[in-house]
Amino acid sequence: MSNMSGFYRMMSGRRFAAHEKAGSAGQGGSNRTETDAMSEGQPERQEMRGSTIVGVALRTSVLMILLCGLAYPLVSTGVAQVLFPQQAGGSMLQDAEGRIVGSELIGQSFANPAFFQGRVSSIDYNGAGSGSNNYAPSNPALIQRVQDSIAAWQKQNPDVPISQVPVDLITNSGSGLDPHISPQAAQVQIPRISRLTGIAQDQLKALVQEQTEGRSAGVFGEPRVNVLKLNLALEAQRR
Repeated sequence: MSNMSGFYRMMSGRRFAAHEKAGSAGQGGSNRTETDAMSEGQPERQEMRGSTIVGVALRTSVLMILLCGLAYPLVSTGVAQVLFPQQAGGSMLQDAEGRIVGSELIGQSFANPAFFQGRVSSIDYNGAGSGSNNYAPSNPALIQRVQDSIAAWQKQNPDVPISQVPVDLITNSGSGLDPHISPQAAQVQIPRISRLTGIAQDQLKALVQEQTEGRSAGVFGEPRVNVLKLNLALEAQRR
C-alpha cells in the first residue's frame, strides 16, 4: 500500500508540474501578444500626438498674430489719437499761415543766420538714421568737426568770443536729433540776430526767456529752449 501511495504522489507531482509549465507558456504567449499589440499601436499614437502639437502651435500662432499684430496696434493707436492727438500725430508745428514746418521732437538746420541755430548734427537731422559717430575726445575727426564749428561761429558772430559759447552749440547730441539748446546757447546768439533783424536785444532776451522750458517734473533734466518754437516766435515778431 505504501508503494502504491508513493506511486500516486509521484504521478500527481508530474501532472502538477506539467500543468504549471503549460500555464507559464500560456502566460508568456499572452504577454508577447500584448507587447506586440502595444508596439503596433505606438506609431499611431505618436502620429496623433504630433498632429495635436502642430495644431496647437498653429492656433497659438494665429491667435498671437491677431492679438499682437492687429488688435493691440489698433487699440493703442485709437486710444492715442483720442487722448493725445497732437503727440500721436508726430508733435508737428505750424507757422502763422498754417503750414507744417517740422516736429518739436526733431531738430532741424536753419540756413538763414537771422534765425537761432540749434546743435551740430553729424547726420543732418535725418530722423531715419538716429545716432552719432560716438567719437573719442582724441579722435581727429571729432577735433576737426569742432574746429569747423568754431570757425563758423566766429564768422557769423564776431561780437561774441568763442570762450563764451556754450559747448552744446559746437558738439553733437547722442542722437543727432536734439531739438533743444540751453538758454545760454540761445542768449549768445542774440547780438547776431538783433543786428540782422533789427529787433532790440532786450526784446530778444525776453523772447528767449518766454520760450525757456523748465526741468521735467521740476527735477529731471536741465532748462532748455526748443529751437523751432523759438524761431516761430521770432518770425511772428518780425511780421
